[in-house]
Amino acid sequence: MHLPALPVLLPFFAAILILYPWFNKRLHLQRLVAQFALLMLVAVSMLTLFKTLAEGPIGYAMGDWEAPFGIYLLADPLAAFMLVVTSVLALCTHLFACGGEDKTGRFFHPLFMFQLMGLNGAFLTADAFNLFVFFEILLIASYSLLIHGGGRERTRAAQHYVLYNLIGSAFFLIALALLYRAFGTLNIPDMASRAPTLPEESIPFAQAGGLLLMVVFGVKAALLPLHFWLPRTYSTTSVPVAALFAVMTKVGVYSLWRIHSVVFGHDSGELSDLGVVPLAWLSGLTVVAGAIGALASQTLRWLIANLIVISVGTLLMTVAMGTTQSVAAGLYYTLHSTLMSGAFFLVAGLILMQRGQAEDRFVRSRPLLYPVFTGVLFAVTAMAMIGLPPFSGFLGKVFILQAAVDSGDAIWVWPLVLISGLAALIALSRAGTTLFWRTQGSVVPEAKEKLSNVHLVASGLLVATTLVLVIGGGPLTEWSLRAAQDLHAGVTLNYLNGGQP
Repeated sequence: MHLPALPVLLPFFAAILILYPWFNKRLHLQRLVAQFALLMLVAVSMLTLFKTLAEGPIGYAMGDWEAPFGIYLLADPLAAFMLVVTSVLALCTHLFACGGEDKTGRFFHPLFMFQLMGLNGAFLTADAFNLFVFFEILLIASYSLLIHGGGRERTRAAQHYVLYNLIGSAFFLIALALLYRAFGTLNIPDMASRAPTLPEESIPFAQAGGLLLMVVFGVKAALLPLHFWLPRTYSTTSVPVAALFAVMTKVGVYSLWRIHSVVFGHDSGELSDLGVVPLAWLSGLTVVAGAIGALASQTLRWLIANLIVISVGTLLMTVAMGTTQSVAAGLYYTLHSTLMSGAFFLVAGLILMQRGQAEDRFVRSRPLLYPVFTGVLFAVTAMAMIGLPPFSGFLGKVFILQAAVDSGDAIWVWPLVLISGLAALIALSRAGTTLFWRTQGSVVPEAKEKLSNVHLVASGLLVATTLVLVIGGGPLTEWSLRAAQDLHAGVTLNYLNGGQP
């Protein structure tokens, strides 16, 4: 069964094909190849999700070198969920870029594909070192995508992003060295099986490596105080890149679920619940910082970036709670926040192209070319991000609040979730009022040239996913709970050890 390798190989071969000179000189062919690969990726991701839910984990040993010695890819429901949300987000953001944003540089499409290769590999790998490798692939592609199109402000913001992640990568290697010294392996399920019986002399190395790894994933997820790079970086890069990057912070959260919930979980002996208390404090403070940043935002993209910080803090609270219900709630909320954050950036792109020099700043400007269509997309996305019923954000937050009650963490989780929702309501109400009602003069003439049907379709499709998450809320919450149960029950571990999934 080669299915787990396809989400990595599809974007890789698409990127190589696009780089071939005959394709690289023809933009329309690049678009066709990339869109075909993305459609295939959505289909493969959906198939992987349904097969893992029906049959259990699907493993793939590269070169038939079995775990823990070889490079092992493992698709389970948790990984499959992340593949689906990434492929859907990528399809819509790439379609938006085909409206003209991809013309500002020759290598947008292959970089986009390499970025997806790194993301999908990070979700599928069962080895901590290979997680580092895929992190580096996606980061190298992201460095170039960030400055795609050039500009002083964009380059300056990218410098901070690159610096933070290079430091994080150095710490990642140090953490892996400590963990290998402690466990004698970097295969994640194998580490989990050895954690409860780890020799006394290896405990300090495991604790140091685990805590350092938590710092690394905190950098990737934008955990306070390591989040300052995010608003500036996301608000200055191009719109489709910022929309795709909505999933980047979720890689850090996913890695905490995959490693810390398993290797340093409740049944890991002296390593149990490593770093949970500081993570709980920092996740709550991240929510507060994001809420303050949202209220202080002066542009729509900066506001969206701070809403992403709030969502990251909320997700990390589910990691700190450490129960099956909290992971399930966090997984559903990940689907919602990733897709809606990406959709909001695309809506911001529509507004940018219609307001001329005012762009997305909260100042009085000319009316929009398509005020009704853009306004509906803005309103739906805003209500979903706030968490108002009946949209997906409401279901996700209710799921998290219920998990907090079951875990005994309601006393600190409830106020943070509700107050951050109020802050988002105030900030987005002010933004919508300014962008759509405080207008003067006539429509910007250039708007008709900049906007295309491709932009409108891509934005509408991604915004509509909130309705899919609501209509399919019942099955999705059940599948999320199944993925969390498999993670905590060690189904993946049993599978690799030769047991039945």
